[in-house]
Amino acid sequence: MKLSFCVGAVLLCAAAIAAAAEQVERSEVLTMGTKAGFQEARYADDGSVRVHYEFNDRGRGPRYDAEYRIAANGGLGAMTNKGNDYFKAAVDESFNRDGKTFRWKNSSEDETRTVDGEAFYLSLNGMPEEFVLLTRALLKAPDHRLAILPAGEARIEKLTELRVKGKPGAKKVTLYAIHGLDLTPSFIWLDDQQRFFASYSSWSSLVREGYDEVLPTLGRTQDAQEKQQAEQRAKTLTEPLTRPLLIRNVRAFDPASGSIVDDAAVLIDKGRIVAAGKAAEVAAPAAADTLDGGGKFLMPGLWDMHVHFFSPADGVLDIAGGVTTVRDLANNPPVLAERIKAIESNRDIGPRIIKAGIIDGPGPFAGPTKALADNEADAQRIVDDYAASGHEQIKIYSSIKPELMPAIARMAHAKGLRVSGHVPAYMTAQQFVENGADEIQHINMLMLNFLFDKVQDTRSPARFTSIGEYGAGIDLGSPAVRDFVALLKRRDIVVDPTLSTFEDMFLGRPGLPGPGFAAIQTRLPLTWQRSIKSGAGGLPIKPGQEAAYRDGYQRMIDFVGLLYRSGVRIVSGTDGSSGLQLQRELELYVAAGIPPKDVLRIATYDSAGVMKRDKEYGRIAPGYVADLILVDGDPTMNMADIRKVRTVIRGDRRYDSAKLFSAIGIAPSP
Repeated sequence: MKLSFCVGAVLLCAAAIAAAAEQVERSEVLTMGTKAGFQEARYADDGSVRVHYEFNDRGRGPRYDAEYRIAANGGLGAMTNKGNDYFKAAVDESFNRDGKTFRWKNSSEDETRTVDGEAFYLSLNGMPEEFVLLTRALLKAPDHRLAILPAGEARIEKLTELRVKGKPGAKKVTLYAIHGLDLTPSFIWLDDQQRFFASYSSWSSLVREGYDEVLPTLGRTQDAQEKQQAEQRAKTLTEPLTRPLLIRNVRAFDPASGSIVDDAAVLIDKGRIVAAGKAAEVAAPAAADTLDGGGKFLMPGLWDMHVHFFSPADGVLDIAGGVTTVRDLANNPPVLAERIKAIESNRDIGPRIIKAGIIDGPGPFAGPTKALADNEADAQRIVDDYAASGHEQIKIYSSIKPELMPAIARMAHAKGLRVSGHVPAYMTAQQFVENGADEIQHINMLMLNFLFDKVQDTRSPARFTSIGEYGAGIDLGSPAVRDFVALLKRRDIVVDPTLSTFEDMFLGRPGLPGPGFAAIQTRLPLTWQRSIKSGAGGLPIKPGQEAAYRDGYQRMIDFVGLLYRSGVRIVSGTDGSSGLQLQRELELYVAAGIPPKDVLRIATYDSAGVMKRDKEYGRIAPGYVADLILVDGDPTMNMADIRKVRTVIRGDRRYDSAKLFSAIGIAPSP
């Protein structure tokens, strides 16, 4: 008995010594203030770091277990990472450095490279703690710069310090900006021991356990830095139109009529079109400035009807790509209101933003929002709040109880709001329409109407994978499909297909990227190029299922063509990087059989009409708002030319597209 006790005591002592030899740091993932996951980092005295990281996002989300070995110079000596990525595909990644030899292997890369000088390898499936290691390496590096493997260069800048207090006590924390990894700087907060403290965004943050109450303070400080950068960009890259402007020598396209006027001229003043027509018919005052269009194609600015305006780069990206109006379908309302105010007062660059508010039900698959309704009283409060704050639409999400959906539709309509969304789980698209919806987001939601016998709980990634597994079997010529499409037409239901957001999801797989970004890949930052080439973002397709997923995606495209031919209204939306992705969305509509002129009408005049703005937006005609883009090519003949935007006019402001792209690290279109 005594011997057993002694053995147990020895084991306990050994465990205590081991625990003392490592420092454990735990941080929480907070999505709109709700705990969604955590990161746990264990620092050992031998220079190794073991990290676990996971979070849940509507049934999606990564789960990683990694071990890092830190080299004597503070750089990364070795790494292994196993688990699953955001879409639950298996992850097995390793890296090792031996002198000048760097070796790494992951799902799409298997490389050995000799490097003279210092470099830092960034994992394909990295986690927040890895950016801490990069931050430390950059702080030690000459000029605070390091080559990044496989490609690129990063530099670091110390911005500011704060003293904050949480439940574990007070801490001094420092905000750093890492440049070169994204379109705008990546921010990270470290404590005075250069350990991870927080990474903040208005949507989702990671913060040291016990310090979640300091996030608003960190956010205000970080936002001030971002606003300062945005204001400088706006000041440098915006040309205010203080006098009338005559745009001459252009081919002017009017989407409403489909007509193209050669040798045209357009006169704008105070943000609106004063006159438009043949050059000989348009007179300009003596004080007017002149823009020679060089025979290029002039058309109204594009509309993206499905965005989430989060990134500081979104506004610049949209305007650079010719997108002058967007509809935001879920955001943090006070943060979005501030962005809109900054853009409209010319303290930031961005499109006109129409606000739609999301509403979901509580539960493990709830969307990233505080607007959660479990009963009619909750729903009424949320709808009233959205109506009072200038939102024009309610977007119903997947976890709403089916029996609550009709009540939400009635409440929204009583406030003059449109109703759209995902079809709630355990509900068919037909029931969604019959119970008051005006619009449906995502073409897969329509296809699931015919797979209800196979999948009813569509809150999880099953709403994607079921299309890959069974979508190709949907007969678009069947009476059931025809009757459903007729219902959509009869009720004037709008469909927001977002084909481009599914393309790489269904067609990409490790080492074999989908075609979504093929046309612009080489223009993007090197870190983006690597992600695209890797096939990251693809669904975990089992061997032998590739053809089924490809055919399922093609059925999505075919369904959009059927909707168009049947007279169902379509709007152009991406649910992605609008200024880069909307052009691909429009190409996919052409692939669905929609004539290019009609595609351009969908992306301008028709979208404006859905939001009751077609009397002011979407045409080149007197009295209309002067949201115009000058294109080097003719997208009515070749939709790929829509990427060749050269000049953007957003009412009383003028922009050079190439300069905007260059400002956020993207090469201008050739």
